[in-house]
Amino acid sequence: MIDENFGDILSKSKAWGWILEPDAKQLMHTAGLTIPRFLCAKTTEEACDFAHTIGYPVVAKIVSPTVMHKSDVHGVEVGIDTDEKLMKAFDRFSTIEQFHGMLVEEMIHGIELIIGATIDYQFGPMILMGMGGTGVEIYGDVSLRMAPLVENDVESMVQGLKGRPLLEGYRGADSINFGELTRLLMCFSDLVMKLEVSIDSIDLNPVFCTSDSCTVADARIVLKNPDSHH
Repeated sequence: MIDENFGDILSKSKAWGWILEPDAKQLMHTAGLTIPRFLCAKTTEEACDFAHTIGYPVVAKIVSPTVMHKSDVHGVEVGIDTDEKLMKAFDRFSTIEQFHGMLVEEMIHGIELIIGATIDYQFGPMILMGMGGTGVEIYGDVSLRMAPLVENDVESMVQGLKGRPLLEGYRGADSINFGELTRLLMCFSDLVMKLEVSIDSIDLNPVFCTSDSCTVADARIVLKNPDSHH
């Protein structure tokens, strides 16, 4: 299923060298990761209809092959709570070059983690997990392991994070669901092993973890450049 799905996505994404978020999310979903409910809307009507279906507030994001880093163009708006604001976001995004649509997505909350993979030319696929949000930039609080992961790896990766108390329920807050975090990382590890020859990196940032679930709120897959040789 993944292979078939990925083949289609891969052939259309080769033109720009990375996989757009709706496709990357679809791939994560096929691999067994939890994703928010979303729609890539091509019109304001589609956007508003979907927002009514999942209920406001929603997140809106630009989908364009020219925008790999959405923050560069203010391509993400969170907490949109009316049709009017959603239409306004759509109008703004639609002026961006190669506009492919606007992702409308349910708002997810929780403790932010960042999970990623890079293909190291010496060690093969490496999987990274760290505290997300601004934490990752400021503290560089991350753990790294070689893929494929085994369940004990997840535990030791968590142990290696300075932010671990936040995950375990700091000052009376609920602990995150470590079973779900482990499941997510194991599925992710399998996916990375499957895609190893085609990809350069995968970033899941942020992943929101709560006492119930761990949900991938954004996913970006950068394809291997066929011209680069190590």
